[in-house]
Formats: sequence, C-alpha cells, structure tokens
Amino acid sequence: MDFELTEEQKEFKELAARVVSDKLKPIVLKLDEEEKFPSDFLKEIGNLGFMGIFIPEAYGGLGKGIMELVLVAEEIAKVCLGAASSYCAVALGTLPILLSGTDAQKQKYLTKIVSGKVLAAFAITEAEAGSDVMAMKTRAARDGDFYILNGEKQFITNAGQADIYPVFAKTNPAKGPRGISGFILEKGMEGFLFGKKERKMGIRTSETRSLIFDNCKVPAANLLGGAEGFGAIHILNTLNCSRIVVGGLGTGCAKGALEQAIAYAKERKQFGQSIASFQAIQHKLAEMAVRAETAQLLVREAAWVADCADADKDGLAKFGAMAKFYSANAAWANADDAVQILGGYGFIEDHGAAKRLRDARILRIYEGTDQIQLNEIARILIKESAK
Repeated sequence: MDFELTEEQKEFKELAARVVSDKLKPIVLKLDEEEKFPSDFLKEIGNLGFMGIFIPEAYGGLGKGIMELVLVAEEIAKVCLGAASSYCAVALGTLPILLSGTDAQKQKYLTKIVSGKVLAAFAITEAEAGSDVMAMKTRAARDGDFYILNGEKQFITNAGQADIYPVFAKTNPAKGPRGISGFILEKGMEGFLFGKKERKMGIRTSETRSLIFDNCKVPAANLLGGAEGFGAIHILNTLNCSRIVVGGLGTGCAKGALEQAIAYAKERKQFGQSIASFQAIQHKLAEMAVRAETAQLLVREAAWVADCADADKDGLAKFGAMAKFYSANAAWANADDAVQILGGYGFIEDHGAAKRLRDARILRIYEGTDQIQLNEIARILIKESAK
C-alpha cells in the first residue's frame, strides 16, 4: 500500500498550483463580484493540457486518469470553487463521450476538447427531475436522419459558454429508464436555445443557465454510443466518475479554508498573543485538518478504484458516493470554521472566507445531494451483505 504520489503526479499538482497562484488568485474576488466567467484562466489550463489530462493520447490528451484530474481540480478549488466547477464541468461533459461514445464521436469531439478552446457541459437536470433524474420529460423522436428534441434542462453548469453538450432525453417513455437515450448537441444547432443566466448564492464565476429545445434538430449520428435506450447507463457511468472529481473540489475547498485559518490565527493578536496559541482555536484547526485529510484519502481511494481496469461498478459507485458526501461536508464545515476564526474579517467579502463559505454550500447539492449519496452507499452496502 503506497500513498505517495508519483513524480509525474507531483509535477501536475505543482504546475496547477503555480498557474492558479499566478493567473487566478489575484483576480478571484473580482471575478466573483462581477459574476464573470473565467475564460482566460480556462485557456491557461487548456494550454497546459489539463483539459485533456484524462483523455487518451489517441485523441490528443495526456492519457492519464481520474486521479490526475482530481489533483488539478483540488488545486483550483483551494482558491476558487467557482472556477474549479467550470473546469470540472468540462470534464463532466466529456466523460459521457469518453465512456460511451462511438469511435467516430470520440474522434470528432475529444480531439477538440483537449486544447481547451472548446468547452463541454452535461445536461440531465430538469425542473421536475433533479434527484429523480429518470423522471425527465425531455423527448427525442427520430425523423429520418435526425432526432427532434423538445423540452428543457435546468441548472446546467457552463451553459451558454460551452460548445458541446451531452443531453439526455426519452426516446421511448413507455420503457422508463430503459427508454432514455443520450445525444451530443452543439451550440448553434437549430432549435437549441439558452435561458437567462442564473444569479447564485455562490460559485458566481461559474455560469449556470437552462437549455431549451424547441424542435431542436440533432443528426442521428450524434446519438450517444450509436444506440437508443442506453442513456440511463451512460448517466450512471458518468456520475460514478464525476462524483469523485467533485470530491476533489471539496477536498481543495477544505484545504484552502484550513490554510487561510492557520495563516490568520498566527498573525492575529489578542490578549498579547497570537490566537493560534489559544487551545480553542487549536482544536478548531485540528478538526479542520482531520476533515481535509480524511476527505483527501477517501477521494484518492475512489480515484484509484476508478483508474483500475477491472474496477467493480458497485465498488466504484460506493466509493464515489462516499468521497463526494464526506468531502462536501468537510468543505462546508471547514469554510464555516474559517469564517469563525477570522471573526469580523471572515464576514467581510474582501478577505475571501465569506466567498468560500457561499461557494462550499453547492457541493452538498450538485451532482447528487447528500441524501442521494447516502441512499447510494446504503443500497450497495445492503447488496454486498447479501453475497
């Protein structure tokens, strides 16, 4: 059992930390205040090859795995969860094509994503199909060499900014989940529209909109995987991996809160000494460190499972749900403790702790709420106990 990162993984992590420090950290509060999409930063990440870090070399990527993707995501999330969400949403939009696309679809789309010049997004959520995603109402009907999509997706990260969208719709509603199919849409397709930009409590630099399909005309060649009825499987395979990446975001957010709290506690003087010398503060810092370290271990174990060629599907789903659940709550608790340690400065936007707290709350909601993760963990535990 070896918990040490490889030299190459360390290099990826250090390079990501440098570009975040140089290109993102100086403008992070401005991006949040102006609710501005981090286009320039994402281009920098793309130039380093990090958009395609987990995409095979055959399609121009670096050929690494979920572990390397997590390491980069973690470094971005230490500084800005909004920018990290935008980055990871590209991976989320890429995974269905990578995991389920035909060879022609992979060649066409993955080769464009690796450069960072073309962004992706992922669309399953609807107004009445959030946690109950299989209850989606968006429909797709075959019409010659095309499918016609009608419906609306909600709360889609990178919507409007992305160019490529794996979208899921019912091609045979009578079959329930087995009647769901995936499609690869491109911005500019006939009948493909965007809703208003949502105003959010946190991750404000990440752009969120609805996708509207008004007799949207999609070539039959863009049917994900080339066959109808496999959409539910495509969704679950994607989420099993992407939730691990969200775990990396939570870990990074938790670590960033801890680092800020330690730095402030060492500098802040009260009663003639730094507040870091007070046991009450020390205990908070210790608890924050335990949360961050535990989150990291869970996430890296899940990433290791995901990168194993013979990974058990239930095992992957369980570890992904555990990593996502724990790290999201660790990020929220650490962000809250950081605000408490910074006191009045923590409540003021100029210092970044308030932004981190606002941002952290989304981790317990998107890509499956806390309750959905607990359901998934319990389902698999019970299934395993019956063997």
